[in-house]
Amino acid sequence: MDTTMIKNILGAYGPSGREDKAAEAIKQYIAPYADEVYRDTMGNLIAHKRGTSGKKIMLSAHMDQIGFIVVAIDEKGFLRVARVGGVNPIIATAREVVFENGIKGVTYFENTAKHGVNEATFNELYIDIGCASHEEAEKKVAIGDMAVYVTNYVELGERAACGAMDDRICCAIVAEAMKKMKSEHDVYAVFTVQEEVGCRGGSPAAYAIEPDLNISLDVTGVGDIPECSRMAVSLGCGPTVKVMDSSVIVPPVVRAFIEAAAEEDNIPYQREVLRAGGTDTGAIQRTRGGILSGCISVPTRYIHTPVETVDMKDVDNAVKLLCACLKRKELPRR
Repeated sequence: MDTTMIKNILGAYGPSGREDKAAEAIKQYIAPYADEVYRDTMGNLIAHKRGTSGKKIMLSAHMDQIGFIVVAIDEKGFLRVARVGGVNPIIATAREVVFENGIKGVTYFENTAKHGVNEATFNELYIDIGCASHEEAEKKVAIGDMAVYVTNYVELGERAACGAMDDRICCAIVAEAMKKMKSEHDVYAVFTVQEEVGCRGGSPAAYAIEPDLNISLDVTGVGDIPECSRMAVSLGCGPTVKVMDSSVIVPPVVRAFIEAAAEEDNIPYQREVLRAGGTDTGAIQRTRGGILSGCISVPTRYIHTPVETVDMKDVDNAVKLLCACLKRKELPRR
């Protein structure tokens, strides 16, 4: 895959509810390969490539990333914030962050001398943007403004670490698949909003599209790092085919469809049972009278940190697996 594309998509500002810049970054890569590209009322970016079969496949990957929202500015110019999505307060300490307008700051906690950073809570988190007063700070940042981690793309051999891999790496996978795929079906690539705050964007898009099949793409946890929860997923062993997460039990007919596509094209894959955490897969499955919905995931270390780490072989194989699914003539059905 094009590393420049990946870096541009990963680096775009786009916390939940503020995905416009992320959408613009993705749009430039998908527009040449779609018959129409548009934003819906929720803000989802949708690229439609027409087919001839009369069947519709929806691909969904979320654009939004976790972040911080300003809830108050104190008299010394420090910004008090709340989390947007699953920000871990321990991970959030002593980090560089950036607002949409380019203002940068650093995070820290009060009272660390009393109980240590490992016991800190979000009530004690603040952002320092270098101001000495409330008046000075509010000229730069307003209540309701959002910040995200400042991150760098770091190559680790065949692996890469960066913030917003969740889920921009899957946005890049969908964009690459739109470029390479051959399908007789109508394909709707949907880059969803507000997944990190409750899977809010995918369902309205699916309601409007009414797909015969949805395949979501997201990251998933691994069981190959020290002292982690047991999970039969490792980096470098292929993308995963979801069996279950906290939001969905994938219909066996859909899982079998994805696995058959992998086996026909000799694409390595793993099965995924995610005990905690949900995805757009579940929200889309419950739309209208129910939509057949499955998920291909990218194994990822250190999710919801500025150093989310993936193996690029898994990324490339996820593109191949998605293309293998799209070229199949018969879609799963109950």
